[in-house]
Amino acid sequence: MKLKPVPRIEINLDKIQHNAIVLKQLCEAKGVEVTGVVKGVCADLQIVNTLIQAGITRLAVSKIIHLEKLKKANINATTILLRTPGMSEIPNVVKYADISMNTELTIIRALSEEAIKQGKIHKIMIMVEMGDLREGVMPKDLPAFINEVIKLRGIEIVGLATNFACFGGVIPTEDKMREFSSLVQQIRQQFSLQLPIVSGGNSANIKWLMETKNIGVINDVRLGESILLGRETTKGEVIPKLYQDTFKFVAEVIEAKQKPSVPYGNRGKNGFGESIKFHEQGWINHILVGVGRQDVSVSGLTPTMPVKILGSTSDHIVLDGKKILFKPGDEITFIPNYGALLSIMTSPYIHKTYIEFKGSKHEKQNNVYSIYKQKIIPRH
Repeated sequence: MKLKPVPRIEINLDKIQHNAIVLKQLCEAKGVEVTGVVKGVCADLQIVNTLIQAGITRLAVSKIIHLEKLKKANINATTILLRTPGMSEIPNVVKYADISMNTELTIIRALSEEAIKQGKIHKIMIMVEMGDLREGVMPKDLPAFINEVIKLRGIEIVGLATNFACFGGVIPTEDKMREFSSLVQQIRQQFSLQLPIVSGGNSANIKWLMETKNIGVINDVRLGESILLGRETTKGEVIPKLYQDTFKFVAEVIEAKQKPSVPYGNRGKNGFGESIKFHEQGWINHILVGVGRQDVSVSGLTPTMPVKILGSTSDHIVLDGKKILFKPGDEITFIPNYGALLSIMTSPYIHKTYIEFKGSKHEKQNNVYSIYKQKIIPRH
């Protein structure tokens, strides 16, 4: 029997597609399009194609290398750079991004010069600061900012966007969203700009979007975690009708012994400069799996079995196996949160495997996931 590679991340493409379709339908019912954010999965092409098959036509990433990857794959979607470019990245942004998010005049002027050099019109969206204090032009400065941008050749402003709950945890309330819509209307009127894309936020906006009776002029949301993990991001709550087990992280047991629950001997800080507190529980079922902080953000893992993560080092996760009698070679499965998923998909040490439904089109549309085929993608 052929052994499955470990450690691995099992990616259920059908459940991701289901999430994308449901969210797209919910958003479109309110007159809002979905931009699929694929930075958390490093623009994985199988996941990207899954979103495109779900009807998503705009894809956003935050790394230039991922923009290049998408362009070279000839994907049938508009590519967006989610963050303002660095000066060192200007040539490749113009080359590979259909649209880039921007907040700095110096950067936009450089994009203008490069677009002229490449014989292109580079489209931009201007990010507006609405309180989360990550990126964005302050609202009071926006008119003067746009007045300068519209003078530049080779640049087309195609939209305004804002962001919530990424840095400061600020929630997109009804008042916040109304304020942003009013600002967009003001800019449209003052500068006679169409601004075809008005992006009101991200997965943190799901609750607002589902409950509001007036979306204002918002016509786009950028969804990553909600599609990939079936959760909104302000409280981490499950979104009804979506799957949360779209990704499963599998690690291998490399040691299983009975050991004391508390280290013994003189103690200092551990290898990461931490002072860890231990609780006396007598002897425990002490389990090691062969992955650690170099592979995954361990704090973002939730075991699917009744075991407890005690801690981790560079290459080990230490668990209390409770009443389960593990042996070397056994596998333990975890559900990753967004931070853990990001680290797993970025790691070159984790095998990527893809699960797709094998059955009739009718069965697939009705979300019957009883028969699967698994494709193993070898580690490079």
